[in-house]
Amino acid sequence: MRALLIVLALASPALIGLTLVPEAAPHQFLLTIGALAAGGLLLLVLLVAPSGESKPAAAPVAAAAPPPPDLASQAEAEIVSFLALLQEKGRLVDFAMDDITAYPDAQVGAAARVVHAGCKAVLAEHFRITPVRTEDEGTKISVPAGYPADAYRLVGRISGEPPFSGTLVHRGWKTDQVKLPRVIAVAGDRLPAIAPAEVELK
Repeated sequence: MRALLIVLALASPALIGLTLVPEAAPHQFLLTIGALAAGGLLLLVLLVAPSGESKPAAAPVAAAAPPPPDLASQAEAEIVSFLALLQEKGRLVDFAMDDITAYPDAQVGAAARVVHAGCKAVLAEHFRITPVRTEDEGTKISVPAGYPADAYRLVGRISGEPPFSGTLVHRGWKTDQVKLPRVIAVAGDRLPAIAPAEVELK
């Protein structure tokens, strides 16, 4: 490509120069056409040919940063940890996973009291829980316009725009403080155990 550019660059002025020589007058038209063709070809080659300038080197790819901790796995580990607290203090998982159909109501009721007391203590320690509405259930109340959608569940016939008037069926619960302990997820994909298996060695 470089040799072709040199030949065309020399041929174009040479042909133009020959048109000025008197002896070449009979061939002046042909020489002019040749000079124009050489110049046009030179211009075409210059426009189409790839640039001789070196392209800037691609920026080196930075070493991949270590991935951030998997927030989903961390959240799951903390949920399991909280479930472990309910199991430890209130035996909630034991109560829920056991088949209670074989036990008499009195025994189930006694177990429920233990579960209730333990789970209530865990909730009181880690959350500040208050009712959404302070009125007694069964009271007629008004749900204001612009009410938080997560704080109310409207049931029955709903028509028109708020405020709505109805009977309070359940007061609801909310929390404005959470004090759950931070948990380090175990290695790999395994979540922490809810309760360890207890083995008595002899």
